[in-house]
Amino acid sequence: MNELIYIVIGSLIGGIIFFIINKILNKKSIDYAKSSSNKILNEARAEAENIKNNKILQAKEKFLELKSEHEKYILSKNAEHNDKKQNLKLKEREVNQKLKKIEKLKTDFEEKIKTFNKKNETVEKKKLEIEKILKNQVKEIEKIAGYSAKQAKDELLKILKDEVKSQALEISQNIIDEAKLSAKQEAKKIVISSIQRLGTEEAIDNCVSVFNIESDDIKGRIIGREGRNIKAIESATGVEIIVDDTPEAIILSCFDSVRRETARLSLKKLVTDGRIHPARIEEVVKKTSKEIENEIIEIGKRTVIDLGIHGLHPNLVKAVGRMRFRSSYGQNLLQHSKEVAKLCGIMASELGLNPKLAKRAGLLHDIGKVPEEETEIPHALLGMQWAEKYGEKSDVCNAIGAHHDEIEMNNMISPVVQVCDAISGARPGARRQVMESYIQRLKDLENIAYSFDGVNKAFAIQAGRELRVMVESEKIDDEKAKKLSFEISQKIQTEMTYPGQVKVTVIRETRAVNVAT
Repeated sequence: MNELIYIVIGSLIGGIIFFIINKILNKKSIDYAKSSSNKILNEARAEAENIKNNKILQAKEKFLELKSEHEKYILSKNAEHNDKKQNLKLKEREVNQKLKKIEKLKTDFEEKIKTFNKKNETVEKKKLEIEKILKNQVKEIEKIAGYSAKQAKDELLKILKDEVKSQALEISQNIIDEAKLSAKQEAKKIVISSIQRLGTEEAIDNCVSVFNIESDDIKGRIIGREGRNIKAIESATGVEIIVDDTPEAIILSCFDSVRRETARLSLKKLVTDGRIHPARIEEVVKKTSKEIENEIIEIGKRTVIDLGIHGLHPNLVKAVGRMRFRSSYGQNLLQHSKEVAKLCGIMASELGLNPKLAKRAGLLHDIGKVPEEETEIPHALLGMQWAEKYGEKSDVCNAIGAHHDEIEMNNMISPVVQVCDAISGARPGARRQVMESYIQRLKDLENIAYSFDGVNKAFAIQAGRELRVMVESEKIDDEKAKKLSFEISQKIQTEMTYPGQVKVTVIRETRAVNVAT
């Protein structure tokens, strides 16, 4: 029992001692923590003060730097302002000097006007005195002669008129007789001299072009799998492409030289690039067509510069360039027009006319053959209308309109242009009469196709034996395409005369295009 009491007492004493020791230790921890936190706070305050002082110093330095730059800027602006002010003062002095000169000139001019008015008054007075003296003299003469002034004048004019008329008839008859004797000889002399002074090549246009290639392996790439590439080229350009056994050559056939040139340049780009597929073909053909338009303008500019013609309207320059890709009875139209212009210049010089004006009329005489849209107006009258529209002189307009006798000639340039046109076209080998009618037949075939609604493109190929028509897929479905083919063939059969048969092929293509982004 006593042992149990001792144990309980000992436990109580031990608990009290543990409690006292623990309390002492907690107090020491709290004091240590407080001292540590105070120390950290003091250090943080010191560091914050240092950072604050550094930022203030940096801000002051930046302010000083900006202030210095601003002062430099202000100084430079002040210097510019002073320079401008100085220049304005100089200009003001110059203006004042000029104003003084103008005032002086004005004063001198007013004095001269006053002097002139005084002299004019004096002259008027003398004129009145002279008129008065003349009237008195006429009255005196009328009294002496017994005739009035009007009667004397009429009698004198009658006598002089009869004498002059007889002399004029005699002179004119002599001139006519002399002209009849020498005119034919002189005309032959001038024409022969003009022809001999102008050396020119025969300018014949064909309907085919040869595209040269480095190796026959390229032919297979141009044809493509199952002929896809060659069909795409033909559809895009309207040119028939002939790939045969001819080594290192491909033949391009089309009556329209613009299409033929477009196809040739497109093939050249495709072969050089190496990427030949339908999508790339369409892209290259569109780009080449735009380049051909630019080339037409450059050809027109070079032509007028070579001939020394100035001040031609840009639309007329473009029309001259388009003549490079047209033919007249197989004769290249631009070559023909240049030749006519040179002949006109030579012949006008021989006849004592204006060679520059004649050369201008000669170059423009056939511009009516290159309209952007087909028209029923004769090319001479259409060309004259263009020339009048774009400010050409009346002599040039008349020469253009009268070179096929559609209108009457009213100046000496017109017969010169007509004669030179005949000389250029009459040279042996210059023209082929059949070619013009053949090309016109192909154009008529295409125009018949364009007369139907929904037709996008139409190409006459294979020398007019086939008409290939591309239609808009949104407007024409498959059934309408069949019907359109039949209607076009019936219209050709009704309205045209042609040898053999004409195959009408209507092509309708539907494309679905989306872009992934």
